[in-house]
Amino acid sequence: MNENAELLEFIYQNASMGVKSCTNLIKILNTKDNKIKKIVEGELKGYENFVKKSEKLLKKYKVEPKEKGVMADLMSKMGMNMEMMKDNSDARVADMLTKGFTMGNVDISKKIDRFEGDADKDILKLAKDLLKFGNENIELLKPYL
Repeated sequence: MNENAELLEFIYQNASMGVKSCTNLIKILNTKDNKIKKIVEGELKGYENFVKKSEKLLKKYKVEPKEKGVMADLMSKMGMNMEMMKDNSDARVADMLTKGFTMGNVDISKKIDRFEGDADKDILKLAKDLLKFGNENIELLKPYL
């Protein structure tokens, strides 16, 4: 697989997982009185934007993205549901989201470093924007920790 396809697929999968996770979290928080809901809704919009942008570039480069397995999605959803049953406080939600953004940022940073000189500049810019999005959201979540 070439560097453009690999980086684009990663961005798409990362953003898609973010959409699924935020959507699930919003459903869980829907009946709760958490102050953090607005931040999660903003994160969902951001991830949806990255999905759209990555889909556009995937089409341009004629790359068919591989979807994450159904099992991975199910395990993620079940894990989140179990965590929220134990503790659905804003601090716990912020902690969980911060860990997710941190893992995503580590992974995207590695990809950026690996493909910096080889991948198309539009794809690298999208990857760097995703990294910036993660960092900005970590900062937004810090007051809740």
